[in-house]
Amino acid sequence: MGRQDGSTRQVSAASVDSSTAPILHVDLDAFFASVELLDRPEIAHLPVVVAGKSLRSVVTAANYPARRYGVRSAIPLSRALRLCPNAIVLEPHFEKYRHYSRVVMSIFDDVTPLVERLGIDEAFLDVGGARAVFGPPAEVARLIRRRVRDETGLACSVGAASTKFVAKLASGRAKPDGLLVIPADQTLAFLHPLPISALWGVGAATEEALTRRGLRTVGDIAATPVEALQRAVGEASGTRLHALANGIDPRQVTTRAEEKSIGHEVTFEVDTTDADALNRELLRQSNAVAARLRSAGYVGRTVVLKLRHADFSTITRSRTLAEPTDLGRRIYEEVRSIREGLGDHGPVRLIGVRMEQLMPGESRQSALWDDDESWREAEDTMDAVTARFGRGALGPAALLGARAPRGDASNAHRIEYD
Repeated sequence: MGRQDGSTRQVSAASVDSSTAPILHVDLDAFFASVELLDRPEIAHLPVVVAGKSLRSVVTAANYPARRYGVRSAIPLSRALRLCPNAIVLEPHFEKYRHYSRVVMSIFDDVTPLVERLGIDEAFLDVGGARAVFGPPAEVARLIRRRVRDETGLACSVGAASTKFVAKLASGRAKPDGLLVIPADQTLAFLHPLPISALWGVGAATEEALTRRGLRTVGDIAATPVEALQRAVGEASGTRLHALANGIDPRQVTTRAEEKSIGHEVTFEVDTTDADALNRELLRQSNAVAARLRSAGYVGRTVVLKLRHADFSTITRSRTLAEPTDLGRRIYEEVRSIREGLGDHGPVRLIGVRMEQLMPGESRQSALWDDDESWREAEDTMDAVTARFGRGALGPAALLGARAPRGDASNAHRIEYD
């Protein structure tokens, strides 16, 4: 989709016909940085980075002047300052971000009841039913952008399309502070010149598998038989990519965010290769994830391991279980097996466990016998003791006397939303 520094910005003319583009994706531009700059408007034109003061801090956000130097979120602050030595570093204030998010989301709710929140700074809106009150989708988008600017001082970019996938792509292309409408009959003309990396689900490995076969644009994917794509990247991925490349995305805007993953991760103060220490931390996190699954009434089907090394290279590996689970022991066995299967993976800076493909707990199949019955009883007991006496009152013997590693807890106890 191009660089996220505004250099590929594309916006629609005021006369665009948006009648076939009722799905909006609204994204606040460089949200954290923009909120910080509300109090410092005199430096808004300068490169600004939001990050903590720790030597091992990572960039939380960067404004567009900083992005033009290659600075982006999630890179080490030290690297950001090498890329842009004159960047101004501001500390984050998360209570401010939550406040402005609530204000913006209330604006969305004023326009339509069909709002699907995606974290703190973006949402999908279905404004098809708002025409009688506010006009066509493009006019609704202009109203939203105007109200957000007037009531918060912040800028947002909006993509309007006939599907969620294309609307999200359009909002990214409209950044910063723009509106891009993709009428339904122009969907393929918009999609097909884009690089394959624009497709949802195309990471580095999938991109490499596709480019080896000479597929470089979304149009190439659309023109490839679905069976060939399935052979290249698997049945599910091949089917999904072929549909998206042809403008097919049946997902509706849903007003209740469905949890897509629950995960814990921790950054060690000192990188470690100690297998026992890593396994203890995996056990700790597996039990924490399982407890949150049970508390939320979910089971998960896919176990994910995340490892980050000293050079910030990151490995993510997943395994799908035969049956969904909410048991820490089962999660731990799988994630430990994944880690050990990596062999010598070098010193670890960060380690994390995540469960995906969540579903209601009643989805777990009942059987005449339960191989995990003893573990289930033990973990139910731990839940009960925790509820009465607090976290840490009871746990696996392997964790007795082992302190939780000190590190960055900002990503711990995380529930992500689709």
